[in-house]
Amino acid sequence: MTILEKAFIGGRRYWGWIAFLVAIIAVAGVLYLWQLSYGLAITGMSRDVTWGFYIAQMTFLVGVAASAVMVVGPYYLHHYKTFGRITILGEFLAVAAVTMCVLFVVVDLGQPSRALNVILYFNPSSIMFYDFLVLSGYLLLNLVIGWFVLSAEAKSTTPPSWVRPLIYLSIPWAISIHTVTAFLYAGLPGRELWLTAIMAPRFLASAFASGPSLLIILALIVRRFTRFDPGVQAIQKLASIVTYAMLANLFFVAMEFFTAFYSQIPGHMNGLSYLFFGLEGHSRLTPWMWTSMGLAVVALALLGVPATRKNEGIVGMAAAAIFIAAWIDKGIGLVVGGFIPNPLDEITEYSPTAPEVGITLGVYALGFLILTVLYRIATAVKEEVEVGSRSQLERIGG
Repeated sequence: MTILEKAFIGGRRYWGWIAFLVAIIAVAGVLYLWQLSYGLAITGMSRDVTWGFYIAQMTFLVGVAASAVMVVGPYYLHHYKTFGRITILGEFLAVAAVTMCVLFVVVDLGQPSRALNVILYFNPSSIMFYDFLVLSGYLLLNLVIGWFVLSAEAKSTTPPSWVRPLIYLSIPWAISIHTVTAFLYAGLPGRELWLTAIMAPRFLASAFASGPSLLIILALIVRRFTRFDPGVQAIQKLASIVTYAMLANLFFVAMEFFTAFYSQIPGHMNGLSYLFFGLEGHSRLTPWMWTSMGLAVVALALLGVPATRKNEGIVGMAAAAIFIAAWIDKGIGLVVGGFIPNPLDEITEYSPTAPEVGITLGVYALGFLILTVLYRIATAVKEEVEVGSRSQLERIGG
């Protein structure tokens, strides 16, 4: 049996989950056909807010994809064996996350054929071209590395020698995908909320908090529903990474506040004022931003105390809180807040429409379908390898 065939082996719960995801994808597909025929007018975007829910998800998920380096780097560069059982989960998470990033760009374009313009009429000075280049390259790297390493493990052999250089290449490449995405924002002088030199470090800090948080949750789910255990120590180490990364992220946010409000430059103050305090009676996102900050602070308090950090149930809840906090901050607040007010100091607020949310859920469902299949293959291989190792040890012991 090839490792691909393992994706078709599962119980009722597995196939029920697959059917649930397919149903969401089908509904989202109908909504997308409506958007394709009617246009982006069915979304909440406008002349003043031209990037909305779709691009917000893309921006956030690039960080989730980049976070794979937090397990790949220590394992392959520093031989940190604790991450040996969880590295494949990080690589396959990156594959699913980058796929969703690309899909969110496609649905945001209105006409998907326009995506080809990046290739057909590429401009070396265009940040979008480089973003396409690093995202597609990172997707290919993680898919190839994960697949061939897993295939070699299933055959109890070593991976091909040419895989290791790709692994080393994927580490700086992971940093590049979020750095280039940050440049898409920081390079727009008309949007003063984004016009900051620490946009890329801020993106990376939030990525190294949100991505490992999701990996913790997925590792706990894998342990719950399969016979493969990613390892207690690996989850604890990821919790430590999440803690320090979120502290760095909050520090960068504090630096933005100091720079804006100490300088008293209105352009830099307005975006932050709108998000956290409301601006000229407009405060649609204010409750969301304070919810994000509250979740982050509570989660850090739980992860900072050794007694609570050793409780995996609490760690799972803290990881979920940090993941949601980062999603609100970078997935909604940062993107939408950059358009308010517009260059004419006018305020046009934004809320996603029901079709927009439905299409977004469909993209997430497709991403989780890919992730489910890849994780099913990975856990099946890991389980077989462990059973084989135990049998061999029993024969030696006997």
